[in-house]
Amino acid sequence: MDKQLHLNNIADSGFTIIGNVFNWAEVNAIIAEIEKADTTNPTFRKTDDLFAIRQFLKELPEVTPLIFTDRFKQLVNELFGDEYFIVKSIYFDKPEKSNWFVAWHQDLTISVDKRTDTPGFGPWTVKHNQFAVQPPLNILEENFTIRIHLDDTDETNGALKAIPGSHTKGIYRPETIDWSIEKEVTCTVPKGGVIIMRPLLLHASNRSTGSSKRRVMHIEFGRSELPELLEWAEKMYLV
Repeated sequence: MDKQLHLNNIADSGFTIIGNVFNWAEVNAIIAEIEKADTTNPTFRKTDDLFAIRQFLKELPEVTPLIFTDRFKQLVNELFGDEYFIVKSIYFDKPEKSNWFVAWHQDLTISVDKRTDTPGFGPWTVKHNQFAVQPPLNILEENFTIRIHLDDTDETNGALKAIPGSHTKGIYRPETIDWSIEKEVTCTVPKGGVIIMRPLLLHASNRSTGSSKRRVMHIEFGRSELPELLEWAEKMYLV
């Protein structure tokens, strides 16, 4: 791995793509565990266009050792150091021919254990008794997300689109995007590869037009200790 190249990509563009982080046997073992899941659980969302598991690592703890291989942990430590811990996890499965798409947005909220009036934190949302809040900008600026791809992903099955450099512009409302100066790119990622991105990166995804799945594990990392009475909902250390 060219460490400096990926650090430069993250700093300048807000994302980087690394292939072959997981081999196919490791990917297939993860898929096999996910397929055992009870989809009637209230933290699961299943429609014709999308299957998603919120608090993924809490709901499917059997997957944890399959994800946090020595290679994966080395990748995190080499690029970000050992101060970071997991703060959020989601699994997405966009089936073949899915009409589900995601409009341009930044990931502006974090998952916490409860709602409490805390200066600098807000607005709040609650879904399925899970609390999300927009934190101060400095927390979003230092967090990062690793999206692990369980399928080859390109423009035909809803690959992530991103606007390079948009993570450096603070809160950037989609309706104010100046397309005369901004340029979107499609983030093609191979099976077993990852994309590492900053939450403030403007990103989106299109509907699927092909006949292949797009299964992704989305894991967010942070290193900030939250104010008194507030805690990360899914805090977990890499061991």
